[in-house]
Amino acid sequence: MDSPQFTAETSPDDTVDRDSHARLVSGRRPSEAAAGVDREPAGFDFDVIIAGCGPTGAMLAAELRLHDVRVLVLEKDTEPVSFVRIVGLHMRSLELLAMRGLLDRVRPHGRQRPAGGFFAAINKPAPQGLDSAHAYLLGIPQPVLVDLLEKHAAQVGAQVLRGRAVTGFEQDEQGVTVELDDGERVRSRYLVGCDGARSTVRKLLGVGFPGEPSRNETLMGEMEVGVPPQEIAARTAEVREIHHRFWLRPFGEGVYSVLVPAAGVSDRSTPPTIEDFREQLRAVAGTDFGVHSPRWLSRFGDATRLAERYRVGRVLLAGDAAHIHPPIGGQGLNLGLQDAFNLGWKLAAQVRGWAPETLLDTYQTERHPVAEDVLDNTRAQTELLSTEPGPQAVRRLLTELMDFEEVNRHLIEKITAISVRYDFGEGPHLLGRRLRDIDVKQGRLYDLLHHGRGLVLDRTERLTVGGWSDRVDHLADPTAALDAPCVLLRPDGHVAWIGDDQQDLDSHLARWFGTPVGD
Repeated sequence: MDSPQFTAETSPDDTVDRDSHARLVSGRRPSEAAAGVDREPAGFDFDVIIAGCGPTGAMLAAELRLHDVRVLVLEKDTEPVSFVRIVGLHMRSLELLAMRGLLDRVRPHGRQRPAGGFFAAINKPAPQGLDSAHAYLLGIPQPVLVDLLEKHAAQVGAQVLRGRAVTGFEQDEQGVTVELDDGERVRSRYLVGCDGARSTVRKLLGVGFPGEPSRNETLMGEMEVGVPPQEIAARTAEVREIHHRFWLRPFGEGVYSVLVPAAGVSDRSTPPTIEDFREQLRAVAGTDFGVHSPRWLSRFGDATRLAERYRVGRVLLAGDAAHIHPPIGGQGLNLGLQDAFNLGWKLAAQVRGWAPETLLDTYQTERHPVAEDVLDNTRAQTELLSTEPGPQAVRRLLTELMDFEEVNRHLIEKITAISVRYDFGEGPHLLGRRLRDIDVKQGRLYDLLHHGRGLVLDRTERLTVGGWSDRVDHLADPTAALDAPCVLLRPDGHVAWIGDDQQDLDSHLARWFGTPVGD
């Protein structure tokens, strides 16, 4: 099932005229404004304004548009980043993309590799039979991913404005008035800060960001080299026996991706120079490999911080605005995408008027503990990268323990987020967990979730969704590859109920999807 609604290809409406005041303030396209179309409630230009159009912001915008929420995305950068940093999409993120019909659009732009060797770069293969139809890592250039997601958000109706930044806001009981860098003020029901580690929204909101500052820094870039590949491979293998924050990996003809520990902690706003790389390569590897002609150079630290709150009134935080941590294990971008999937349908429900009273609060109660766990496992992995004797001894011990399949599986499922379980109360093992993409009589389960609605998968053929049919789909399928009589899936694919009793199902439909139509 692949509706044009879910493509990431360009359309004539993908670009937005930044100078069109009518389009920004009214929340309508210029043609609608000229025609006098007026679908907006009085006093609101948009339902949701999103600050930041990285992967989290773009994905959240698309999720909201599935429910006809009027969305404005503001990105302070006029152009996407030019350097090609490769990021990895883990199993859970691949599943979420598949749920929205996006994976087949994204996958051709990346390179698949086995799902192993993630934890602290300990080189162990993945165990057999991982519980996912997408048991691999997809390496993809970050600018390509951002471009695909931004175009997808625009195509499904989000308005994306580049070169516009949030500089202030005021909120009241009804909504949020957002001030832009040119002095313009825009009114919306909600504001979501997806504006990165140095989030303006978080700072203006006054939310604490406790944690640890960077203690170690790493240089990363792409450049040409001046020595033969065989020499590079041999020296790199030797150095990595001790320095695990080090590599030279081929990235095209004569070009290498280079990672090397920095001499200290610097101002991250100041990019490193090629001479910085040469000095550190000589210090760590005994040679600078003749590096020259850099494509891009950057530095990153190991700061670890978590926002105290994800929501204050009508303003929320997601992605790096809510949590930062070292990139070891490649979890950061994935964590932000998963925030967007958790928040999108809940915020849409609030805007559309059918959300149960506490639904939006579950965004923090569910996602904050997940981020805490990610921060803890990245702290542990960072320690295991140390060259000190103690951490090296622990690393050798863990390397032995990972030969036990249960240990290896536990760590891979943690890193890839397929083991996440939200606390929905006592119940079977599957309750609160995501359901893998199983076979159903209409094909594959995830094909039924493209539109971001709930789903009752009913093997009993006796149950109904009744007055919730405008929000929840129903599939009676006694042949479904499911070890349960019936499950209720939320729009993010997590199992909200398991059972076979209609009255019990109705109570859980009300818990997650509000009052049925007709009541």
